[in-house]
Amino acid sequence: MSDVNRLAQGQDYPAPALYIVATPIGNAADITFRARHLLGLCDRIAAEDTRNTGQLLTRYGISKPLIAAHQHNEREAAERILSHLAAGERVAFVSDAGTPGISDPGARLVEAARAQGYPVVPLPGASAAITALSAAGAWAETFTFIGFLPSKPKQRASALQSLAHHRHALVCYEAPHRIDDMLAAARDALGGERRVLIGRELTKLHESLHVCTLAEGPDWLAADANRRRGEFVLVIEGASADAEEGGLDAHDPLLRALLEELPVSAAARVAAKVTGASRNALYTRALSWSSAAAEDQEEDDGEEDGAE
Repeated sequence: MSDVNRLAQGQDYPAPALYIVATPIGNAADITFRARHLLGLCDRIAAEDTRNTGQLLTRYGISKPLIAAHQHNEREAAERILSHLAAGERVAFVSDAGTPGISDPGARLVEAARAQGYPVVPLPGASAAITALSAAGAWAETFTFIGFLPSKPKQRASALQSLAHHRHALVCYEAPHRIDDMLAAARDALGGERRVLIGRELTKLHESLHVCTLAEGPDWLAADANRRRGEFVLVIEGASADAEEGGLDAHDPLLRALLEELPVSAAARVAAKVTGASRNALYTRALSWSSAAAEDQEEDDGEEDGAE
């Protein structure tokens, strides 16, 4: 008996059932014994990209009928997979890399199978987000996974600003052609002083992990063109306990001086670049001063009117 089958022995793999199987994110040796055993045991495999999955199966001597199930045909693929489950089959679902349903297709398929009463069995394994977090450090002990942020600049900035006071580390994925814009947007919205782990090509030949501040991130990327290649995972430090309004008072003298010469938005932008604090938080603080000043002026005007 092979090591794969021996180690998987004793595990019950009922039929019919949908099996959600994690696959390597880069290094093919990261596949688990359970995944290899189940892929060899199942009746057919649904895959995000049948060509990629075909190569993985060939490497391990596995030959199974494949069903294409990606984000553009997920509803139709789910109906086809349900018909195979209805016939009493074991169906495995894999994405191109990592754990299905985590910024990858699979979530709708899981819901469809469960709604029809079929068991959904997850087989854990590689995940780019968890791989990056394991190498981040104590500052990322609690985290929120946000996947891919919007690609349009205004929507991305808005999403990041809404997370400016979030206390947990933020974990996101990014494509190589947007990594510069993403780091710059995070620096502007969250403040340049926060730590970020930039994980690139995790588990692959040219893997790199670099920890720096958000202010330093763009320069680190620009220092070597090769650093912009590959798929990225970012782990961004959460807001500190004093990052709320009360923690910004150290920057008040600078911000007030800038407001004497610049509009609120421009003053906040310059102050953020100088101090590394969150531009959004500085803007909100400066705006509150302007609102308070306007209210005071209205009260003064009212008292003068009454004196007449």
